[in-house]
Order: sequence, then C-alpha cells, then structure tokens
Amino acid sequence: MEIATSIKSLGIVMENRSLAWIDGKWMMPNELSIPISDRGLQMADGIFETILVLKGHAKLLKKHLDRWNRSAALLGMAYPPPEDEITKLINEGIKRTSLKNAAIRINWSRGNNLKRGTSLQIEKYNTNKHRFWLEINNHEPSFKAISVMISKQESRNEKSILSQCKTFSYNQAIQAKYEANKAGFDDAILLNTANKLCCGSSSNILIKRNGTWITPNLKSGCLPGIMRSQGIQKGLIKESEIHGMPEKDDAWVLINSLGCNPIQEIEGYELSSIFDPKIFWQDLLNYEDI
Repeated sequence: MEIATSIKSLGIVMENRSLAWIDGKWMMPNELSIPISDRGLQMADGIFETILVLKGHAKLLKKHLDRWNRSAALLGMAYPPPEDEITKLINEGIKRTSLKNAAIRINWSRGNNLKRGTSLQIEKYNTNKHRFWLEINNHEPSFKAISVMISKQESRNEKSILSQCKTFSYNQAIQAKYEANKAGFDDAILLNTANKLCCGSSSNILIKRNGTWITPNLKSGCLPGIMRSQGIQKGLIKESEIHGMPEKDDAWVLINSLGCNPIQEIEGYELSSIFDPKIFWQDLLNYEDI
C-alpha cells in the first residue's frame, strides 16, 4: 500500500477543524467512509495509535509507530505503512488543519472480509489487502483530578496477546467506564484475572509510594503505554506487582499520551495530590533516549 504516491493536493484546507484521510482524500471525518465489509468495522480486527500534537508537532511519533508495528506482528497482520510515509501524511494533516494542539489517530485494519466468519489465511498477508486511515481532532491535554472505582464487572486478561496491543475493540473500556459513571465516579480501574492491579479504562496507573513511582508490570496485562515506558526508561518509574487498595500517603495517577489525571478518590478513600501532574507529564513527554 503506497500512501506517499496516493497523497493528492486537493486544495482542501480546514483550519482549526477536524480532518480525516483515506485513499488519498482529505475530508471532514463524517464525509469519509470505509466499506461495511471491512474486518475492522465488522469484527474490530485492527489496531490504532493516538498521537499527541503540541504546538504543531507530533510528539513521540517514532515510539508510537514502533508499538504499532509490534502490535501488527503479534496479531499476524501485515506491517503498516512505513514511518516516512506516515510522518509525511501527518505533517500534511497538521498543516491543513492549522491546529496547534490535537490528537491524531492512525488506523490499520485487516481489510475487507473475503468470506464469512472469523478465520484468517495462514499465509502472510499482502499489505494491499489491509486498510489505513487517519483522523485529526482538536485536543487539549487533561490534568484534572478525578475519582475512580475498581470495576466489579470487567477484568483484564493478562494472558491474552490482545492486552499488549491497542486494538479497535474498546468494548471492555467502555463498559468499565460506564459502570463507574453510573456509580458516580469519573473512571474505572481494572484488575486482572488474578485480582492484581492492572490499569485504567484507557490509561496506565502510576503510584508514588514511599517516594518512588511504581507501576504494574507488563505481566499484569496492562498495555505497554508510551508515557509509562518514558518514565521507566528515564529511571523515574519502576515496575512492580501491586495488590489491593492504596496505602497511606500514596499518590495515584492515570496517565497516557493525552494527559495525566491525579486520582483524588478511590471508592471513598481520599488520596493526596502532592505533585503537579502537568509538570510531571511534560517531563516524561519531553524525555528523549540518549
């Protein structure tokens, strides 16, 4: 699938508005479509990445694309379009929208379902059978304090390879957050099937305990989040097996590429907020490997 050769100068500039691209066309998201035979639509058979744009620049793009490629390999998909083509397309999209702060979602589905059912061809997939599209929307990073509950209905499967990938299927996250919202909380925390702490509905958990930041290890089934890995590589965060509720003087946050939300309450248990989440998040965001 040659994206670079299919980019067309259509003269479409949508300043400060949402924008989407598929098959060489830039349009508003509600003006573009994918076939109803697409496996991403029919079966959530696809992967995505959400990339933050700050001051007109895509942040940590290479790390997002590296994870995207790893996810494709784990799931037996063809490799997505190469980094240089995606980078060129993203930069064009940013220029067309004139958005300074935005969220870009890049999507990679397995393409049209050639026959009914869930079966896949065992032989290597041809990239041309897959489908790529992207969306650009205005976004301002969030740092507000939130309340959470431990989901009673949803558990993360730590043994599934799906837990290692950002797939189209967000049904569990939707249900966990819906459960929390109905109970009067902002978000949900998920345990894994062994009742160990795992993650938020769409974010990683970080805990400052006894002066050290810790986070559930990947064996818990949590997604290998980009900001999580930034903190580990910088030496600020350590992986740990974490059980149960908060301990005295803990500080908890939910973090991802789009923001960092301190948890002020877990099911009535009040937590301290002794740090600036924006500064902490920006420090991780701007860290580069040496």
